Amino acid sequence: MIGVHWDISWHRSIGRDTFWTPAHLAIHLCGILAGIGSAVLVLSTTFASESPLRAVSVRIWGFRGPLGAFIMAWGGIAMITSAPFDNWWHDAYGLDVKILSPPHVLLAAGIGAVTVGALYLILGCMNRADALNPSEEGRGKLLALWLYVGGMLLVTVGILEMELTARTVMHTAYFYRVVATGAPLILTVNARASRYRWAATTVAGVYTLFVLLMSWILPLFPAEPKLGPVLMPVTQFVPPEFPLLLIVPAFALDLLWQRTANWGPWKRSLVSAVVFLGTFAAAQWPFATFLNSPAARNWFFGTKYFGYNTNPLSRYAQYQFAYEPAANRWRELVLAVAITLVSIRLGFAYGDRLRRIRR
Repeated sequence: MIGVHWDISWHRSIGRDTFWTPAHLAIHLCGILAGIGSAVLVLSTTFASESPLRAVSVRIWGFRGPLGAFIMAWGGIAMITSAPFDNWWHDAYGLDVKILSPPHVLLAAGIGAVTVGALYLILGCMNRADALNPSEEGRGKLLALWLYVGGMLLVTVGILEMELTARTVMHTAYFYRVVATGAPLILTVNARASRYRWAATTVAGVYTLFVLLMSWILPLFPAEPKLGPVLMPVTQFVPPEFPLLLIVPAFALDLLWQRTANWGPWKRSLVSAVVFLGTFAAAQWPFATFLNSPAARNWFFGTKYFGYNTNPLSRYAQYQFAYEPAANRWRELVLAVAITLVSIRLGFAYGDRLRRIRR
């Protein structure tokens, strides 16, 4: 995730560069490490009959290993495959810097698979440890790892949605519909599977702290555009925007779930969806107004930074909001509620299923 944010900042500050940038190398080194780590787990479990993981492994194509290791292996392969695909894409179609291009989506899928595979490995250990009545310290370490990796999964989704959630659209229902497509599911699954009272808040806190650190650290390093046209002066790396205030609805959901354990799943999901969207809008809407004000144009909130190819006459550069027609607004709002409801309901069901994972 450091490499991805660094790479996006590289594109916004310097432009499309050689493949061999430190940011690209950081990303794909992680794919290589994931592949090596999962290969060691699978091969050692397959060929070492005395391996302690053999009894808690799955069998795929004649190989044995933890389920999470196989998922990580696929993710590592996808990440590495995306590198030449991305180079070919740029050679064929030019200097496209969109996040949601096919090679970038393949890379994101690989990163997501590595992250999910790591979550499966951790949860398998947690569930097996629970059955053996481990010490509180041992489970606490596994839980900390689970919540941290869950936060990184939320960071991944945030990057995929970055172009669709800029501050200019934060006063539209469309913005809330986009956020509803990822965050509620991740928060719910992490809370349900871990059985930790403050899981959603902690996962959102990891996301918030990580993005804040990237926002504050990247501008400390000098950068200069190498491509034109240069529409905005840039002398340092351009950081990501201030993180979304997902920690507010996450905290509200944790409080709600602690008090509604005996509710039916659909009733609980419906109320959770309303609470998520209501508290998020109550926090993000006025905060978006603040972000477009002169008070936020500093290093802390980061709204003074612009990519070199940002049009100075655009709404983004002019600190203005985009609005949608009333008919579209109501449609997007209904979609946001429906997507959040289904996401949370699926999160409850999938989280319950993950509790039974031992392999």
